[in-house]
Amino acid sequence: MFSKPLKSRILLSMFIIIVSLAALIAILGYYVIKADIMDRAQRKVRDNLKAARSFYQGEIDRIETAFNLVSFDSNIAELRIRMNLHYLKCAAASEIETTSSEIVKSAFNSRKGIGGTRIMVDDELFRIDPSLVEATRIQIRATPMALPTDKKQLDAVMVKEYALPILDKNGNVGKVYYGGRIINRDYELVDKIRLLVFGSEQYHSKPVGTVTIFQDDTRVSTNVLDETGQRAIGTRVSAQVYKEVVEKGNVWDDRAFVVNAWYKTAYEPITNINGNIIGIIYVGTLAEPFDSMTRHITLAFMAIVTAATALATVLSFILAAGISRPLTQLLNATHKLSSGDLTYTGEKKTGVAEIDNLADAFNDMAVKLNEREKSLKITNEKLADANKNYIDLIGFVSHELKGILASAIINAYAVRDGILGMVNFKQRKALDSITRNLDYLESTVHKFLNLGRIEKGDLVVNKTELDIRKDIFDVSIDSLKPMAVRKNITIDNEVEQNLRVNADHDLMLVTANNLISNAIKYGRENGRILIKSKVNGTKVEIDVYNDSTPINNEQKDRLFKKFSRLETVETKKVKGTGLGLYITMQIIEKHGGRIRVEPRHAGNSFIFEIERN
Repeated sequence: MFSKPLKSRILLSMFIIIVSLAALIAILGYYVIKADIMDRAQRKVRDNLKAARSFYQGEIDRIETAFNLVSFDSNIAELRIRMNLHYLKCAAASEIETTSSEIVKSAFNSRKGIGGTRIMVDDELFRIDPSLVEATRIQIRATPMALPTDKKQLDAVMVKEYALPILDKNGNVGKVYYGGRIINRDYELVDKIRLLVFGSEQYHSKPVGTVTIFQDDTRVSTNVLDETGQRAIGTRVSAQVYKEVVEKGNVWDDRAFVVNAWYKTAYEPITNINGNIIGIIYVGTLAEPFDSMTRHITLAFMAIVTAATALATVLSFILAAGISRPLTQLLNATHKLSSGDLTYTGEKKTGVAEIDNLADAFNDMAVKLNEREKSLKITNEKLADANKNYIDLIGFVSHELKGILASAIINAYAVRDGILGMVNFKQRKALDSITRNLDYLESTVHKFLNLGRIEKGDLVVNKTELDIRKDIFDVSIDSLKPMAVRKNITIDNEVEQNLRVNADHDLMLVTANNLISNAIKYGRENGRILIKSKVNGTKVEIDVYNDSTPINNEQKDRLFKKFSRLETVETKKVKGTGLGLYITMQIIEKHGGRIRVEPRHAGNSFIFEIERN
């Protein structure tokens, strides 16, 4: 390959670094500006939507307050005016079934006042007040990006309504007073919300903040302006927003095209008291001011980055010339060092103070590396021998004890159970203690044998198809049931029937025994152990819960470490090696899974996950 002078290489490298850093800084700057200006604006719109929703609900609450403060013995027409309502009516009990208002029906059935938003068709509005039909009539206008429609006008209105049942002397609902305000063309509502949330700020004669209430997909009350400067009543929401908000019931929170301009918007469904979506409440902030600000700041930032790049390039030429010659001298020393010759030292007299200091440091490093390599080699050899002796000792002692313990346990149980002759009560009590200690010692030996396999790297997983309930947990529970009976602990196995996994039978049995025996040993007397399963895609999750003292976060970090035991009320009463959970974790991880502990209100859950068949 063609070789280049060191100076050229340094210049090329520095130029690439400068350009790369400039590009990364430019990209980072752009995203920081975007996050700071655009994303912050969008977050503000989300907050504005919450405020608008609160104000909208407050209007319904205001109607409720008015209902609770007036006396319906007065003239109902005068009450309507005093309560600032578009309509106020009374429905007798006999009329409830025929009313089209779900709010009135709900108030009658629940025997308490209730308010909300509903759709009122023109026929009902005509019966209330014929003049309101024409006053609230809205013609549907063609709108870019909206769904296609053949409708020419709305034949219903949205109303904010409250209904109050009146009980007779027998405690039955005799009649229901109900009233409300029509949202269609009620600009007072949206203007109040805009003034409250955005103020009166404008940008190029357009309001910066806008508020709209939609009936289905049509604007029925808004301060969004069309091309003529009039309120865009009758225009419709975009198809994308409609599908997300009305059809799916989600909150839309993004940039959107509103009538004739782009806005930072937030849309939220309006539902009736039955949870059906009947409209949308919208707030938006004009995107143009933020776009303009972003462009100006981005251009200024790019200009600064470009100037800094040019200056850095000039400086790189100067620096490359100053360091190329002495660095060539150190280059040979570096090659020697990298090839393993730690005895080689570089030239100290280069004529550049900093490079001379670098050469001294380089030579000193070479000497120390040589000494350290020799020391590490000796230390590693000693550590390898010590580790081998440690592993061999664990395996030898555990193996020797295993055979002795098997014979001792068989004989001890034979004597205790009277197979070799009758024993009295005191003798049986002593033998119970002996057999328990022998069981614990046998468990400890098995753990050390497993530890030896782990330390040697001999823990081999032979996966087969298993029924995790029948083949593993039923077997484990059956073998440990006497231990649970002594503490009066109930074990509930709720693992799914016929749940198949790919796992090593013997190792999974060790895992189940460790978790269930721990749950018994450290669980509360008269407590409960619950074992359950959950399928997560291609994984099976097993949860072993017991009633006990919840483990805190500090204890979690120590829980799965080798020879580590927690200091709790339960552990102080029980002997243990601190190996069970360590071995369990190693087995689970060898299966490609993971294990964790999750404290509960009155206990702990040990949860592991392995591959599902």
